[in-house]
Amino acid sequence: KYQNPVHSTARVLPKDYPDRELISPFPVPLLIIGSKYDLFQEFHSDKKKVISKTLRFVAHYYAASLIFTSIKSESLMSKTKSFFSHLAFGLEKGKTMCCEPGKPTIIPAGSDSFSQIGSPPLTDVDITSLHAKNPKDLWKKVFERVFPNESASEQRELKDPAKDPQYSEPQIDAMRAQKDQELEQYKRNATKSWKGLELET
Repeated sequence: KYQNPVHSTARVLPKDYPDRELISPFPVPLLIIGSKYDLFQEFHSDKKKVISKTLRFVAHYYAASLIFTSIKSESLMSKTKSFFSHLAFGLEKGKTMCCEPGKPTIIPAGSDSFSQIGSPPLTDVDITSLHAKNPKDLWKKVFERVFPNESASEQRELKDPAKDPQYSEPQIDAMRAQKDQELEQYKRNATKSWKGLELET
């Protein structure tokens, strides 16, 4: 009798994979891309350290590759394409690895380890006071402490770009205003028609 194995979709890692017993591999090969490296470089060094180390932890935890790239760098884009070629077609992924501060992070899956990543970079608070349930939760709490989520009340209201004077186009705006008036008139006429039908019934 045919039985479908429960773990048929599980991704099997080599026995010598770093921290093999401590990680939770993503079901398929995964590549995490930091695609705005040119903007990332403008961040304060402490924030860059938190972002880099947190992404390294996440990538290693899910047995993923990690690369920082930018469309403004042909070299980084070439390295990114080589990762895609490796994942899609099984081509050689290259042995380039970089996790030095001040340089774009490039870490193929299986090249990092928790001991190399170290503990979360937080100096202004006792990590034990964060009451994390597990290492992944700890990294999440540290990241949110440095980059707190804005509450709904604090988030800026989304503005209608059609009403923004920065994007004004006199002819288009006049036509839009005319169409808006026609739409309102149509709605009023439709409402009257429905009311007439209700009275007749």
